[in-house]
Amino acid sequence: MAILLGCDSVKLEFPTKHIFDDVTLGVNEGDRIGIVGRNGDGKSTLLQVLSGELEPDDGRVTHRRDISVGLLGQRDALNDGDTVHRAVVGDAPEYEWASSPRVRQVLDGLIADVPWEGTVGELSGGQRRRVDLARLLIGTYDVLMLDEPTNHLDMRTINWLAEHLKARWGAGEGALLIVTHDRWFLDEVCTSMWEVHDGVVEPFEGGYSAYILQRVERDRLAAVAEDRRRNMARKELAWLSRGAQARSTKPKFRVEAARALIADVPPVRNELELKRLAVSRLGKQVIDVIDVYAGYADGADGEVKPVLEDVTWLIGAGDRFGLLGENGAGKSTMLSVIQGKLAPTSGRVKIGATVRFGVLSQQLDELAPHMDETIREVLSRYKRVYIVDGKETSPEKLLERLGFTTQQLWSRIGDLSGGQRRRLSLLLTILEEPNVLILDEPGNDLDTDMLAIVEDLLDGWPGTLILVTHDRYLMERVTDHQYAIIDGRLRHVPGGVDEYLRLVGASSARTQKSSAQRAAEAASPVQTASGEASGGSRLSNAERQRLRREVSSLERKMEARRAKVDELTAAMADVDPTDFEALTAQQRAIDDARAELDELETAWLEASEQLEE
Repeated sequence: MAILLGCDSVKLEFPTKHIFDDVTLGVNEGDRIGIVGRNGDGKSTLLQVLSGELEPDDGRVTHRRDISVGLLGQRDALNDGDTVHRAVVGDAPEYEWASSPRVRQVLDGLIADVPWEGTVGELSGGQRRRVDLARLLIGTYDVLMLDEPTNHLDMRTINWLAEHLKARWGAGEGALLIVTHDRWFLDEVCTSMWEVHDGVVEPFEGGYSAYILQRVERDRLAAVAEDRRRNMARKELAWLSRGAQARSTKPKFRVEAARALIADVPPVRNELELKRLAVSRLGKQVIDVIDVYAGYADGADGEVKPVLEDVTWLIGAGDRFGLLGENGAGKSTMLSVIQGKLAPTSGRVKIGATVRFGVLSQQLDELAPHMDETIREVLSRYKRVYIVDGKETSPEKLLERLGFTTQQLWSRIGDLSGGQRRRLSLLLTILEEPNVLILDEPGNDLDTDMLAIVEDLLDGWPGTLILVTHDRYLMERVTDHQYAIIDGRLRHVPGGVDEYLRLVGASSARTQKSSAQRAAEAASPVQTASGEASGGSRLSNAERQRLRREVSSLERKMEARRAKVDELTAAMADVDPTDFEALTAQQRAIDDARAELDELETAWLEASEQLEE
């Protein structure tokens, strides 16, 4: 493989921080590299150095003579006065860019809903991000460097971007470097990882999951080496104190397979125990949303524009629900309805008498009154002792668990970074001891390590949790069930994010088809009427009856298969934990049963969609 760019013995230091110390790296054709590390350790700086935007203090950066590099920064350089048209394609004549299938695909995938002749200054933050992405992706670069490309994107657009980047070059062509905290995105797109830490850049083979496995093994070996060093030091001290001791056999450590690394790790959550604790705090009645229609007054006439239609959602004690939906689909409206902040136009919302809401907003409004105070001053208003995971702990210890140092307790909140403010706001929300926790994009501004710490904290939280996020990994890691708002209606998606993406894709296809039909009716009403008279794509009564029978049959089979999965999972506890062959066979049986359940759910989904058409 030919090398496209690299750096040799690069050193870089800012006035208050040491960034890189003797870093040597190379980017080859075909590389798809994810870059991770703590906030402030130099991930974005590394992209700037490699792209040539920032000169190192020492060492050199080399580019192959004929390559082109495209860089997406965290902040765009778009001109507020430009139209979207000019910002994306510049002064290129229309026939040049409109005739390119690749350019049209990018425009359709990212900015189909953005006014083409609107001005950049009028766009929302998410629209500006998509315009900047489109500007970069229509180019023909040999190397793409993307700094937090998924910021402000909804889950559907993130999925589109992942598919685009995977198909952008052929095997062994081009190169991609991505800085992002979106772990699903890293696993989906990247084939190798760089970890930036303590002035060095450490490479790992494979995507994010493989990186975590290797890092766990690296840390284990480091701990083994440290234990060995300490044992030798103790033996040396004993020899100095009491004379030479007989030689003892050194402990032997061997590297086990990946399964051995996680064999003694318990499930992330004890669902039954958390449910029991939640019921004791909440009772059986939590939040019932019944047949709700809701929206907002639109225009001077006060007419309500509908956002949610015929929504029923029963939220119980200890439920951990994720709420999916595109930007503008109605997620914020749903959260307002759940909290009783927005009265429905019809239907009813019943909130249990014992419910205490804790809400982490995207804008962190809850911190606004405390910007001139120190962290210690704010924490002094809370209880001194809390019970977490069955143990007593203090607010300061919890803050330390979220990555703060003792010295930072004296920091003014207004001086904290975005990630620090979000972690502090999450802690303060939990310290209020709510029993229903609503988190709106809690992963914003957090690096991958800190996201893992937040997830660990939430795993032991005994209450009802409702999460809104476009971070697929966080959604699937923290919640047990997902619901989606599609076309104003709420529906359970047992298949999780994959099922949601299929549903929203089918909805988009139906919308596009309806638009085309309306255009055809306007152009030739007689011809369209003739087509409808002949039946079009409508199902006959016999076909509908057949599909209903098929859906009913699939539902019975799914129920039986779920019971089988539960039975096999429960039986795992009876297997001898030292019998790896039996454990493997039992796990294989569970995986096979789950695969059969997935196939049944897919078939059920397809049949149900045909009935809805």
